[in-house]
Amino acid sequence: MRKLALPEIRAALVYSEIIDRLRDAVIAYSRGECAVPMPMHLDIEPDSEVHIKSSYRRGGRHFALKIAGTFPGNTARGLPTGNGMMLLCSAETGEPEVFLADAGHLTDVRTAAVAAMAARELGRDDTSIGILGTGIQARLQAKLHAEVLDLRQVWLWGRNSERVARCADDILVLLPHVEVVFAISPDTVARETRLIVTATASREPLLHAGDLRPGTHISAVGADSPGKQELDSEILRRAALLLADSLPQCEKLGELQHAPEARDRAIELGAFCLRPHAWDRNGVTVCDFTGLGAEDLYIAEYVYERAF
Repeated sequence: MRKLALPEIRAALVYSEIIDRLRDAVIAYSRGECAVPMPMHLDIEPDSEVHIKSSYRRGGRHFALKIAGTFPGNTARGLPTGNGMMLLCSAETGEPEVFLADAGHLTDVRTAAVAAMAARELGRDDTSIGILGTGIQARLQAKLHAEVLDLRQVWLWGRNSERVARCADDILVLLPHVEVVFAISPDTVARETRLIVTATASREPLLHAGDLRPGTHISAVGADSPGKQELDSEILRRAALLLADSLPQCEKLGELQHAPEARDRAIELGAFCLRPHAWDRNGVTVCDFTGLGAEDLYIAEYVYERAF
């Protein structure tokens, strides 16, 4: 079995190519070409969590297993809060072929990449983006959206002012041409931008329907387990277009768990990529992301191909 360490994995990543590869992943998922079991979720005391996902694409060479966790206590230890790994195994023999010691990085990248891909599929031309959250996902959302948009300004909100400042500094390293503006509240972000990414572990709504400007798009990536919520359910009910990476996952783990009556209006992102639906461009659009095992499979195979 081969092993790839994090520096080798980082060196293999070309963000524009990953965005395209993940478009293929969500389409394959919505076509029913991928076996994707419901994710496993472990709560680790006192405040950590681990997600386990897997996938196999019909006719593919591999199946994938991914473990990714968040350990907030690592901040005090001087360690990254995220960790994890991916394993690609032969679909023919079951033998492990490559162990990707990515420390959760590939999960972070594919999450940001698929949100950026959704913005591109929706035809967004924003030069400003609002981001709720100050973790690694906030940094990557800014970077990946800059691959598909001419970003000039980032509005950033977080609960801890020191973390907001550190996140802003990191975004400026990644995107030295942008202006980063500190927002005093989530509704400030909603007033100032029409493209918003929510990337927190919140368990209560941060944005409400009345906060949003006409034509706003929200990519909600934080709610990925029972009880998490970043958007007031009225936003989903009123949305002119409601997308979900996976209807079964989102109604159990995502924002849709808090608005089950909106489920019948939701369209899977892969299906939308194949056949875009018309919608009121003055209305609000929402994409509910819970993360697909198929995305993990596709990005792991991408790295394997690039590295060897």
